[in-house]
Order: sequence, then structure tokens, then C-alpha cells
Amino acid sequence: MSDSAPTDQAIPKGNPNPLLYGKSSAARKLQYWKERIIESLLFLAAFSSVAITLGIVGTLIYESSTFFAHVSVGEFLTDTMWTPLFENARFGIMPLVAGTLVTTIVALAVALPIGTIVSIYLSEFAPSAVREGIKPALELLSAVPTVVYGYFALQFVAPLLQKIIPGLPTFNMLSAGMVMGIMIIPYVSSLSEDAMRAVPMSLREGAYALGANRIITAFRVVYPAAFSGIISSYILAISRAVGETMIVAIAAGLQPNLTVDPTEPAATLTAYIVQVSLGDLPHGSIGYQSIFAAGITLFVMTLAFNIIGYILRKRFREAY
Repeated sequence: MSDSAPTDQAIPKGNPNPLLYGKSSAARKLQYWKERIIESLLFLAAFSSVAITLGIVGTLIYESSTFFAHVSVGEFLTDTMWTPLFENARFGIMPLVAGTLVTTIVALAVALPIGTIVSIYLSEFAPSAVREGIKPALELLSAVPTVVYGYFALQFVAPLLQKIIPGLPTFNMLSAGMVMGIMIIPYVSSLSEDAMRAVPMSLREGAYALGANRIITAFRVVYPAAFSGIISSYILAISRAVGETMIVAIAAGLQPNLTVDPTEPAATLTAYIVQVSLGDLPHGSIGYQSIFAAGITLFVMTLAFNIIGYILRKRFREAY
């Protein structure tokens, strides 16, 4: 009796898949083409995301080139006035950038500490039944339409703040930023909790063996060990706050003021894009093309935050 396997059961040359062993030639070919089709579909799915991103960037660059043909980059980046609707139009992007950064900072001042504390509680202290109830309820916050958040900021949060801060305008960046912070809490708490639960139990047990209690273990062991993942949640929250549109358009006002005072009204990059897209300027005019310049500025800001997040994740991943 020969020790060699039959020819139709031999593993085909160049195909290392052991699942094909023992199948007939027709079955092997069918399985091979199925895998090739699946690989092609997966490649197209991955390539489509890259192609869409390149298409967005190309569109922004192409459309904004008309704007920068009339407005110099130096004037765009340094001028402190943004008045595209005036007869003597000026196109300094700094008021919109300032409004975007101030509302984002206010939102992060609300979301990061609350989201981090919630994630630590859910990961280290909450019983399973409590965790399974709180986490889905928190994630429902991200499912609420942002226009609802906008009117909540305008009709409830702003009047409440006016009782605390006399003279506070109805439209202000503080109320808009606070409600934005509430909206992005799930981005911080859910992803941070997942990162902390991925920390090996051996690190916790080692801390307990050295005499640390649960609070010290959570803040001095688990949190630093999961910091690379927690940074990812922070960067996602920042990107979400920077790109928010409806809340700031409704509650922060549409007046492009160069100010860092959150109690003042101001316009953001996204709010201006919405304002012009509604038809305040004729299509093809320099003022209309300015929305693409604002869009590419927003894209660069978001890209910068993501690069910083990548560097921090890499550094802390290597450290731990």
C-alpha cells in the first residue's frame, strides 16, 4: 500500500490553505475562486475608503483654488475680520477658527473629565448588571439628533446660565460648548471603558498584592496602562466637537467675532459653511467659494489632531 496521498487529495501547489486538502479538483477550484472573490471585495471596500478621502481632499483643493486666486493665503490666515457678506469683503479665517477652538475647549472641559470618570466606574467598580444598564443608556446620547441638542442649548441651558451669569447673551459659545460636551460623553466613556477592560487582570492583581486599594489601582495602574486606547477616545471626541454643526449654528450665533471669551456669541467654521450653503451668496462667487477654504481649514485642523493622537498613542503604547 502506497504511503502517498491520492492526486486529487494533494494540496495544490502555491495554495497553502489546508482546508482544501482532501477535496476534489472541481471543489478546490470553486473554493479558490470564492476566496479570490471575497479578497477582491474586501480590497475594494478598503480602497473605496481611501478613494473617497482622496476625492474629498481633491474637491476641497480644486474648489478653494478659485478662492485663493483672489485672496492671498497670508491675508486668509492673518486677517482678523471675516466679512464675506459685506460690500468691502474681508476674508480672515481667524474669527472662525477662534470660535471653533473655544467651543471645542468648552466641550472637552465637560466631556473629558465626566467621560473618564464614568469609564473608570464602569470598568473597575460597577457590577455587571449596572454596567449593562448604564452603558447602553449613555450611548443613546450619541443617537439624539444634534438639532435637538441645539435647541436644548438655546431654550434651556442658555436661560439657566443667564440666571448664573447676568448679562449673558442668548447666543453664546458657553451654552453651545457645554451641550456639545454632553453629546460627546459617550465617545469618551465607551471607548475608554473598552480600553481599560482590555488591561490584563494580572496588573490589577499585582497592585492588590502590593497593598493598593481599588481606587489607587484604577488611577495609578489601569488608567496609565490603557492610556493609548483612552487617547484614541479623546481624539475622536475632539474631532467630533470640531466638526459639530447644528449645535453651534443654533446656540452660538452666526456672528464671526475674534474672541476667546466663551460668554460671547461667535461663528464657527461649520456654522459659516451652513450659513452660506443656505443661499446667502450666489453660487460661484468668491464668497461662496470661501466655504471650501473654510472646509480645507477644518480638514487640516482635524488631521493635525489625529496626527497628535497617533504620536501620543505610539509613545504610550511603547511605554507600557
